[in-house]
Amino acid sequence: MTTTPMLHVRRLDPRAALPCYQTEQAAGMDLAACLPRGECDAETLEIGPGDIVKVPTGIAIALPEGHEGQVRPRSGLATRHGLTVVNAPGTIDADYRGELMVALINLGGRPVRISHGDRIAQLVVAPVSRAMVAVVASLDETERGSGGFGSTGFAGFVPSETREI
Repeated sequence: MTTTPMLHVRRLDPRAALPCYQTEQAAGMDLAACLPRGECDAETLEIGPGDIVKVPTGIAIALPEGHEGQVRPRSGLATRHGLTVVNAPGTIDADYRGELMVALINLGGRPVRISHGDRIAQLVVAPVSRAMVAVVASLDETERGSGGFGSTGFAGFVPSETREI
């Protein structure tokens, strides 16, 4: 019998949204921006082309032992606005207790405005395997060998401009 992992969440700001699955089969919980009130109570943030901004969520979490949190982009933000998680997936270790921050980069050509409460990323909770390290004199041979960085070809390559087929 598998037990569902429990994610403990602490609101650091009473206005912070809790992580939430949007559908019954969703793999990731949406994370929302929790922006401080600025001048005239404005709760927005503009991310210019090429800019990287750490966006606060207003929450801290305690992951279950033996699990990690993966902060991943939301596909709609990436495809429609060029906004993505710069270190995707960002890894949250089970012993981290600080505020969750989402490092977003604007890869698009126009500024993107984020408002308080906007869903900006997804959090996937996943089990972790910790490996033992063994120093060896040689490694098993494989068909691929030491080929990397595109050595398996470009079949299925997607051009930089996204288009629907």
